[in-house]
Amino acid sequence: MLTDHLQARLKKHQQKNKDFYTRSGLQVYFKDPLVDDQIDLERVISKFEGMVPSHLREEVEMVIVGWFDEFESRSINAFYDSGTLFVSNIQDSEVDILDDIIHETAHSLEEAYGYEIYGDKNIEKEFLRKRKYLYDLLWTQGYKLPVSTFMDTEYNEEFDMFLYKKVGYEKLSQIIHGLFISAYAPTSLKEYFATGFVEFYLNSEHKHLQKIGPALYEKLVLLQKQEALDNHS
Repeated sequence: MLTDHLQARLKKHQQKNKDFYTRSGLQVYFKDPLVDDQIDLERVISKFEGMVPSHLREEVEMVIVGWFDEFESRSINAFYDSGTLFVSNIQDSEVDILDDIIHETAHSLEEAYGYEIYGDKNIEKEFLRKRKYLYDLLWTQGYKLPVSTFMDTEYNEEFDMFLYKKVGYEKLSQIIHGLFISAYAPTSLKEYFATGFVEFYLNSEHKHLQKIGPALYEKLVLLQKQEALDNHS
């Protein structure tokens, strides 16, 4: 009886870790099986395609699930490179893996929609105002880095580790409440955009995002409508 149960569970696990294509043509490949056999990736991908408009998914051609050295060396769960989303097979839930997929899809847009996102510098100005305020908040609590570091919009590993390890995300989350969407959002301008993108599509109630980042919210609304604008022009 126990053997039958284990075999049935193994078969179900193998079925959930089988490569597949979606109707839109997205290829999903398992380099390594998902550790949590309760996660149904086909269901996750279906939600993803239902949430994010097709024109904002065009840069993503493949999703590869597995373990990669970059996850450990960079303390991340996913990354985007050349049309492919690389996603960790170690996930806490379907919500977590959906979050990762949407987040990296945001990064896939930076080349295709770079001018539309950053060209008018509205998001950058909003981000830097928040960074300067964060600098003041952290300084008063004894967490000190040069202000020039806070005024650099590009990713900086030293700054990333300063927030992640020295301040700590738990404490940082309290400090930035009402200022940034998450503790990872202050890391760089691109992460500010990507975390906002996730919030926009995972949470249909946009009041929080609109209040915290009005310029970012306005940009996300325009991107959502971009296909209609392009077709009209």
